[in-house]
Amino acid sequence: MKRFAIFASGSGSNAETIWQAIERGDLSGECVLLVTDKPEAKVLERADAYHIPSFSFTPKAYVSKRDFEEEILVLLQALRVDYIVLAGYMRLIGDVLLEAYPSHIINIHPSLLPAFPGKDAIGQALDASVDVSGVTIHYVDAGMDTGPIIAQREVDITGCDRQEATRRIQAAEHALYPYVLHEVFNQQEVFK
Repeated sequence: MKRFAIFASGSGSNAETIWQAIERGDLSGECVLLVTDKPEAKVLERADAYHIPSFSFTPKAYVSKRDFEEEILVLLQALRVDYIVLAGYMRLIGDVLLEAYPSHIINIHPSLLPAFPGKDAIGQALDASVDVSGVTIHYVDAGMDTGPIIAQREVDITGCDRQEATRRIQAAEHALYPYVLHEVFNQQEVFK
């Protein structure tokens, strides 16, 4: 069974969906740590409810990204983490973690990449007046939402306001992410 850490910065709806999938037996994996760069983030309350240990930090308290990533890496290695799963982590991953976990960092993004990378992808899609946006799950590389795509799901946002577009896209995220993680974790088992 793969051991993974979730990195999140916000409310934690994707993180909770993943924890629920584990409880239901739909995702074979063990979440051993939540990492957040926002000590006040709601995801910490959700992690507590699922008895997931957490590490929160304030990036400005460190001299550099390398410094806080090295501290996180020590924790990940001590917990024998196989994968890093990003669930609304609003920070680019740096060299320390990219080198330690090549092709083992997975992200979810609320658009059909390469369209609308970066922050506020739903707002970008609405501003562009597209009828279809969606969800992308991809491996993380040094760029912003540029890593190899694992899976995508289209979402019709025709005529949606921001609230409805967000609801539809989050519903697609919550359905797709646990399924894809299960497939990725088990595929690795097959090829070892």
